[in-house]
Parts: sequence; C-alpha cells; structure tokens
Amino acid sequence: MPHKKLNYEVVYRPIKYPRIELKTGKIVVILPEGYDPEQVLQKHNRWVQDKLKIINQAIRAAENETLLDRSRTELREIVEKLARNYEKELGININKIFLRRMKTKWASCSSKRNLTINELTKHLPERLLGYIIYHELIHLFEKRHNDKFWWLVSKKYPDYPELERQLLAYWFLIRSRRDQTASDKR
Repeated sequence: MPHKKLNYEVVYRPIKYPRIELKTGKIVVILPEGYDPEQVLQKHNRWVQDKLKIINQAIRAAENETLLDRSRTELREIVEKLARNYEKELGININKIFLRRMKTKWASCSSKRNLTINELTKHLPERLLGYIIYHELIHLFEKRHNDKFWWLVSKKYPDYPELERQLLAYWFLIRSRRDQTASDKR
C-alpha cells in the first residue's frame, strides 16, 4: 500500500540500520548510504501514520494547556523533594541529581543512580514532574519499557497512559513557544 505523500527530511549517517524519527513532529528518515527513503517510509507507513496521528492529537491538546515558569531554584527544590520522597518509598538511594537542558527527553536515570532532569520541566505541573521522576527511578528496577516496567509504574500512577499523552502535549507546546520566541527575536 503506497504511503500518503509525506514531507520528510533525509539524513545519511554511517549507521547499520535505517530509522525514522518524529521527535520534533516532523519526519526525519535517518539512513545508511545507499538506502531509498521512499522504500523505508512505505515499509513503515502504518507506524508513521499512527505516530503522526498521536502527535497531531497532542498538538491539539496542547492548545488547552498553559506553561508554568518556575526559576531554576524552584525547580531544583521541587525535584529534590519529590526524588527524596520516592527514594524512601522505593527503598533506593539516588546518587546525584542534575538539571540540564536536554534535546529529546524529559529525564534520565543512570546505572550509577544519577538522576538528570530536563530544565524544561520547569514549565510542567508538579504532578507531571513527579511522574517523570518516578518513571525514571523505576528504570533502576527494570531497564526497558516492557510489561513489567509499566506494571511497576502503574502501582503509583495507574493513569500513566494519560500522563504520557499530557507530556507529549507539553513537549510540543514548549517547542512551539520556543520556536515562536526565536522567530520573534529575528
């Protein structure tokens, strides 16, 4: 089945397997030399269409959200409080907590138990910030996003699918505001 005519960017890299990214809401086909982007898109057409539908729903949902604007200090205080509470609840120890600007994710937790939180989370409601931290700490028990991982997450956040949708909406809202601010400065 041929795919709908899609706007996409092609990037050739020294990689082994092709992949499709939609992190910015735009299709980027990342390919090893010699691959045809049309073939890759046709093969993964259903997946691309499903992801675009989810992204478009998130963008529409973002229209109803507002961004908070905490200071870095306020964000650090909230993150520290939430992380320390979850530390006790989960019976774990966090090594260090970092706040950094991250391009493609809200947070990460390393095997050394370092928790890194995206500075952009300063715009999120505290409940979503708590969910992000909990999600990352659960990776200390289960590395991958498999059934066991989501079962562990659902013990604290049974509404995690809705929280994931909200995070996606905020992701695109923050990106659109950042893009708008950049274009206003030109």
